[in-house]
Amino acid sequence: MAMPTTRTALTVAGSRSTVPRRTAAKEVAVIGAGAAGLVAAREMRREGHRVVVFELGDSVGGTWVYTPEVESDDLLGVDPKRMVVQTSLYRSLRTNLPREVMGFFDYPFKEVPGRDGRRFPGHEEVLAYLSDFARDFNLLKCIRFKTDVFHVSRVPDGKWLVQSRKVFDDDVSLDTNELFDGVLVCNGHYTEPRIADIP
Repeated sequence: MAMPTTRTALTVAGSRSTVPRRTAAKEVAVIGAGAAGLVAAREMRREGHRVVVFELGDSVGGTWVYTPEVESDDLLGVDPKRMVVQTSLYRSLRTNLPREVMGFFDYPFKEVPGRDGRRFPGHEEVLAYLSDFARDFNLLKCIRFKTDVFHVSRVPDGKWLVQSRKVFDDDVSLDTNELFDGVLVCNGHYTEPRIADIP
């Protein structure tokens, strides 16, 4: 196996090197606007690709978006009309890692005057950091909030069909089918329980 050249290794590490792009701009779908989705969107845009981010919630942050609401009594998720809460946070949650470790390589998680300056900040500060990241890299314009991706499949020409549903406040929805050259799945783990069918 050949070792990567220095130029290739720098590109892989995320450097802003002057290596010319080898591919034409692609249409890329990113599913989820949490930490992974935001970084993926930024990196795809840095490489010159056109990006659409699909986010089920109404803000960036993914698992760091806190809500005081709780799930319905249907803990196994059998009732399709149950209330689904997409969070695992609790009100007093603080990180178990220092902010120096939680920040992105080229976007440090610094203290901001007037906000939670603790080394192990609360979830509100992590959410603010992710919101700052989205704002500073101009990602909000490519995010479709309140949009659920319910199916992704490969089509014969090698592209990806992404079927999504935009949910409006009055429970009206609009289904959309779009083709993309690539799809990055950056949604959280275990957002919906998988129930085994045991006879």
